[in-house]
Amino acid sequence: MDLRAAFCIGVCLAVSGSCSESSPSTPSGGGAPTLDAPAADQQLTTLRPTLRVKNATASGSGAKTYEFQISDRNDFGAGSGPASAHYAVSMTKTGIPEGSSVTEVIIDQDLQPATRFYWRSRRLQGSTPGEWSSTFTLRTQIVGYNKAGELYDPLVNGETVAEARVNGTSFVAGKGLRLQDTHAHVRYRLQQTIGNGEFSLDVEGVSNNPQNVGKLKLFSMDDDTSNHYSSDFLMNVQYRGSDGNPDYAISFKMLMGEDTDARKLEPDFNERSAGVRALDAARTYHWKATWGNFIQVVVQDGGVGGVNGSGSGRGGSTTYDKREDSSFSYGPSPHYAYLGVNNFVEDTGSWPATYRNVWIGNKGRPASLGSAMTPLP
Repeated sequence: MDLRAAFCIGVCLAVSGSCSESSPSTPSGGGAPTLDAPAADQQLTTLRPTLRVKNATASGSGAKTYEFQISDRNDFGAGSGPASAHYAVSMTKTGIPEGSSVTEVIIDQDLQPATRFYWRSRRLQGSTPGEWSSTFTLRTQIVGYNKAGELYDPLVNGETVAEARVNGTSFVAGKGLRLQDTHAHVRYRLQQTIGNGEFSLDVEGVSNNPQNVGKLKLFSMDDDTSNHYSSDFLMNVQYRGSDGNPDYAISFKMLMGEDTDARKLEPDFNERSAGVRALDAARTYHWKATWGNFIQVVVQDGGVGGVNGSGSGRGGSTTYDKREDSSFSYGPSPHYAYLGVNNFVEDTGSWPATYRNVWIGNKGRPASLGSAMTPLP
């Protein structure tokens, strides 16, 4: 045995700079596993995926277990802002025993629907962690729900959680649900009254076409399924057509328990005139109404994926932003919400357009909800 070999048995001495022991920079828990399934950015049909890795190959002493992390954030942080009360957006699973060649874990809690998640894994030998794997993405099932305090309806999947579709409505593949004329509407019954909340959605097909007349409604709420205008808790958001007083104005109306001037919130003529906008039917707009003892309506150029689906974040530039305050509160019971409006005899009816990505909740829309429906940036 030569001198070089003798010094390299059992120890790693820097005689020639070449020994077979691991580099000091490699964690003693071993190398990184290889992510196996689901495939990168796969669209799933479940909210409880099974995550599988090919085992790390580095050897070492101690029991071999795996840790898995999944999050709607690519830095695997805790997140910020509103979150669903019913679904998880981050999770860590530890102590998963190593399999013979692959190791997997079944997520045993519903993840947030229609969401792009990031996931990764690492092996531990005893209590010593190895390297993190690379990061994959997956997309949870695109499905809606109606639970206490929250309703979500993606509509791009040919399904709806609405309790009724009235008159002419049709699904447009990959686009959403279209109200075909001013007589059509979609009705949701909320599980509980939401006195403070947000109603937001993406709408495509809204424009200042002179054929659209009067005070057409994009979405609305009330406590009366037969006649919106008889409700003392009506709320509606409008894009007015010709004869709109003025034409092509974004506007709204809200009653706080009684149809009197003291309990009515709506822009006056000058404020409506300041809200005149030339909208483009080829573009998607993100419409949002928030309310409590106030109503605020915001319109952004672009849907949930960014400016007209570019994937660059929710919404583009703000096209409209108007708020009115009240000393009264909003409390319809029962609480109904509509795409369009349920009455087209008085004051005109619904906007014929394509709707998707509907959120109605007692908190702001979760930031990552609907991200599965957009391409990676």
